[in-house]
Amino acid sequence: MQQLADGARKLDIPLTDEQLGVFQTYYETLVTWNKRVNLTRITDYEAVQVKHFLDSLSCLPVIKRNRIALSLGADWEGARAIDVGAGAGFPGVALKIAWPGLHLTLLEATGKKAEFLRLLVERLGLPEVTVVNARAEEAGQDPAYREQYDLALARALAEMATLAELTLPLVRVGGLVVAQKGEDPIAEVETAQKAIVTLGGQVQEIVPVSVPGLAGARHLVILEKVSPSPQQYPRRPGMPAKRPLA
Repeated sequence: MQQLADGARKLDIPLTDEQLGVFQTYYETLVTWNKRVNLTRITDYEAVQVKHFLDSLSCLPVIKRNRIALSLGADWEGARAIDVGAGAGFPGVALKIAWPGLHLTLLEATGKKAEFLRLLVERLGLPEVTVVNARAEEAGQDPAYREQYDLALARALAEMATLAELTLPLVRVGGLVVAQKGEDPIAEVETAQKAIVTLGGQVQEIVPVSVPGLAGARHLVILEKVSPSPQQYPRRPGMPAKRPLA
């Protein structure tokens, strides 16, 4: 895990030997399960460290910068985050390893992926992590999850208008959505402006991110929740992607 250690240091996220050992177990579990369940196309040892682990951790400096706005203490204990469409656990599980005080919900619609996440969390010994096997449209209408989170995380989830409908209803007023995007998300964000506002959000910033070892620019789109989401959103499963708000 040397490439991960070096890259994390460049992101100002020093990882202990114990944390690097947890990431090693994560990698081994991911590769083993990927033979049975299609979790990722990327399985090369070095590539996973960069394209999955470091890419996930690149969210953390921006979250740190927003710590005061999120009313989080110095150690961030008790912060609540939900990873929407968690898949193989990126970015949520990687962030949890680096940020032990995080209370994390992994929301995954596919049963076999949710099963993998449960086993992974157990194998890594991560406390305060819950795996929920449900669609975001369902969770967003469930009082147990609706507007309960300081942060919603989304990586390779959907276009911004759809992403906003799947994430903003889960975030409390004052909370943030952190969406990982590629080289140039500005046009996509502009197209989604009406949807974002309708759902109670506003664009706080679009942050360019350099991931050590990864060619090409990456961006984080940060949405702030400024008012409650109207009760009719999210719509029934499939509708946010089929008919994005415009």
